[in-house]
Amino acid sequence: MARMTANPTRSPLVSAADLREELTGPLPPVLLDVRWQLGGPNLRPAYEAGHLPNAVYVDLDSELAGQAGSGGRHPLPDPEEFGAVMRRAGVSSDTPVVVYDGGLGWAAARAWWLLRWTGHPRVRVLDGGLAAWQAGDGPLSAEVTPVSEGDFKPNPGAIGLLDADGAAALARTGVLLDARAGERYRGEVEPIDPVGGHIPGALSAPTTENTGSDGLLLDRAALRTRFEGLGVHADTATPVGVYCGSGVSGAHEVLALAAAGIPAALYAGSWSEWSADPTREVAVGELPG
Repeated sequence: MARMTANPTRSPLVSAADLREELTGPLPPVLLDVRWQLGGPNLRPAYEAGHLPNAVYVDLDSELAGQAGSGGRHPLPDPEEFGAVMRRAGVSSDTPVVVYDGGLGWAAARAWWLLRWTGHPRVRVLDGGLAAWQAGDGPLSAEVTPVSEGDFKPNPGAIGLLDADGAAALARTGVLLDARAGERYRGEVEPIDPVGGHIPGALSAPTTENTGSDGLLLDRAALRTRFEGLGVHADTATPVGVYCGSGVSGAHEVLALAAAGIPAALYAGSWSEWSADPTREVAVGELPG
């Protein structure tokens, strides 16, 4: 497992106000619109109706994930295919990138995580997404602007990635956080995957609790307090991992941890992969198991 070193001076987020300023500067970031809804239709029509000027639409299901199967509902895409998608979107290795979605932040975090994992050094998430941009009177455009192809070449392994065995081991030797809703962790309901419950030893940490009512991530101090309550401290070397249902909302929790200055690995297959194998143990209830 690659280990990411947290950089306390570089935030993985950018505010709507700061992004507006950067877009008029000498090196404006490439903008990726990754609006998405679980189980819903492709949101390209929403993008075409209005998006941040010069943003390029990227579809999570077909471009930020591989084909669903034994590896989960949203397994990682082939790195070379992902690299080709990013180049078509105008991404280069030496150009900053900002990703955004409709406001929930999960899809944007997935794109952020993939770019970080494949070695891009300058990618951030628009805090609050499209809603924050519009709340700050940011302009929208219905024009689909052609972009010049970028030169980004993926180099996987820049930040931590877990497989099923690695997640199970980390639950015993470090801290493994379950980013799903608490009722799914406890096994009370399971609307999508074949079995309810959680990976034995994992702690419930719904990623929805990392944001405020305004849709923005909590500030650094509040995030640190939240994670310290789960046994995760920025000043220790305890390894941290995150999983969710299929590796999307879990990426948002990794983003929140990064905003708190805490490196964490993602179990990309997550519960959709874990629960598909009947030989793997499942815990239920409030306790880690």
